[in-house]
Amino acid sequence: MAHAMVERADTSDYDFDDDYDEVLDEVVIVKKQNTTRKLRNIPTNSEIISSAELLRAACCNLGESFVSNASVDVNYSDAATGAKQIKLLGLSGTYVQMLTENIPNLRGASSLYGLGYIPGPWMQSIQVSKGASSVKNGYESVTGQINVEFLKPQSEQSILANGYVDIFGKAEVNASGNIHIGQRWSTGLLLHGENAFASHDENNDGFMDLPQVRQITAMNRWAYMGTNYVFQAGVRFLAEGRRSGQHSHEHNKDQEMSSHQPYLINIDTRRWEMFTKNAYIFDKENEGSIALILSGSIHDEEADYGNKLYDVIQDNIYASLMFERKWKEGLHAFSTGLSLNYDRFNQTFLLSNNTSISPAKALEKETTPGVYAQYTLSTKKGLIVMGGVRYDHSSEYGSMFTPRLHARWNLLEGAVSLHASAGRGYRSPHALADNHYYMASSRKIIIDSNLRQEVAMNYGGGVSGFASLFNRTLNYSAEFYYTRFSHQLLVDLDTDPHAVIISDSQNRPNFSRTFQVEITYPIINDLTFTAAYRLTDVKVDYGHGLVTKPLTSRNKGLFSLSWTPMMGLWQLDATLAINGAGRMPTPYKLENGDLSWPEHYKTFPQLNAQLTRNFRHWALYVGGENLTGYRQKTPIIDAANPWGDNFDATMVYAPIHGAMIYAGFRYTFTKY
Repeated sequence: MAHAMVERADTSDYDFDDDYDEVLDEVVIVKKQNTTRKLRNIPTNSEIISSAELLRAACCNLGESFVSNASVDVNYSDAATGAKQIKLLGLSGTYVQMLTENIPNLRGASSLYGLGYIPGPWMQSIQVSKGASSVKNGYESVTGQINVEFLKPQSEQSILANGYVDIFGKAEVNASGNIHIGQRWSTGLLLHGENAFASHDENNDGFMDLPQVRQITAMNRWAYMGTNYVFQAGVRFLAEGRRSGQHSHEHNKDQEMSSHQPYLINIDTRRWEMFTKNAYIFDKENEGSIALILSGSIHDEEADYGNKLYDVIQDNIYASLMFERKWKEGLHAFSTGLSLNYDRFNQTFLLSNNTSISPAKALEKETTPGVYAQYTLSTKKGLIVMGGVRYDHSSEYGSMFTPRLHARWNLLEGAVSLHASAGRGYRSPHALADNHYYMASSRKIIIDSNLRQEVAMNYGGGVSGFASLFNRTLNYSAEFYYTRFSHQLLVDLDTDPHAVIISDSQNRPNFSRTFQVEITYPIINDLTFTAAYRLTDVKVDYGHGLVTKPLTSRNKGLFSLSWTPMMGLWQLDATLAINGAGRMPTPYKLENGDLSWPEHYKTFPQLNAQLTRNFRHWALYVGGENLTGYRQKTPIIDAANPWGDNFDATMVYAPIHGAMIYAGFRYTFTKY
């Protein structure tokens, strides 16, 4: 995956003859850079998704930023609300620690729809780390970390704008800009608005295939870049309305649906975020610093599924005090610090469509102080070893001891890089906050009263590097990860097809194993090809023995092409994903003897493509998603009777809409 980058050479030190001033006042150098690259100078298994990679697709938000990434899957959680869920190493996104600029974020109540809260044009880069990751950011990483870096106010002064529209009636606008105030201060403003005007029902089941989402969000951030003191602060507000459900029931007159109220889903969210970062650099040569990070958020969400409801206000406060320094020209590095995390969930819920029942209330509070220490050895022979431990104490679950170890050995000047890791992760369960989209069904929700904290060990290792092939550089990687749970929050859709049973795994040996290989090769100067294959084996025991986890594809293949002819003036990108077959939750028999849904689903393809024309300050693009047109024929079970006992919108494994065409523009002006 390569992208043509244009750099302006500094010619201020040269005195050109007057006759050639008009010709030589600017030198243009074009070079190729990998837009997604493995980081081989750090011990963790991490990769950077750059802003250039994000431009290969529309990337309206974070949830649409992994189209060409073989490691991260993003799938719909259900066929009604538009909720999307990340999967990494075969496990759901709740086991991935989400960070924004290395601050834990999108946790708890915001995790279901949070992938849509970060606009794509706001992102400078995304870092994906597999495995238990560093202990600096807490104990919650089980399968990995995803860290989003926003556009910085201290970068070059610029104005950015983006517009988008698609055939399903969604329109979006983004704008951002920053200014420098003197030599030290800078500020930036980021704006986003979107509106889905039309309702879309391609399979004619009476339910919207995609929700009507209206969202506005704005962020203002400040930075002070002093000689020894660095300060950053920001505040952000988001308001979102999400409407879905039945948009018309006239076609069901023969079933007397008109005598019932339509089944509607309404989710309204207000979210506030604030953060500040302070760092005092006392030893620049050895990167010695003391830093204090403070952040807080208020997430206010009201969700109605038919007559069911789930209202939650989650308050979060996070603080981290860190000390870091290196010794002996970077041979030794040490980091230690204190942290505090506070969560408060004020919940009101009604799990039945029977409005004569009074809503229940629940209050969850957890305060978790912690301390950590981490040491890194970086030798000149390419060996990097990082070991860390942390101790935290939860007011709800008691003590947590988190050891983690990472090692990397770069051989042959980086042509071969071996890495290995092992570590423990914890996660506090929030049964309804994490899973309330299951209310978009008639399933009875049964929650165990004795839910314990989730605990898992993650082990991994692999090899990556590059080799010369036909005078071009081939990049490759191969890796294996194994995650084993001591305690796991189980969401059981098998035991009773008319119920969701949320319980503790009771020490049963649930695990995930993933193996992945990937290569990237420039076929010609302007054409880069990427191919990847992943094998996933996830087993879970609901009390009747180990079975394959439902709605999880065992195999996946990814093939991607990026073509940037004419020095990057044109760019064509295409990604084909082959999603393997998998198991569905256990079905039940209908009165006629047929199964309510198939026991397994088959392999299906997805093709995304985009063509971009770049100008000096402008770019115009047109593209398409799911161009193969494959969609799940019956994503909603018994859609004609949403108030009946068999209605279920959560049996989703594939796209729920056909091919989607979009177009847009980007404008960039940078003050050099």
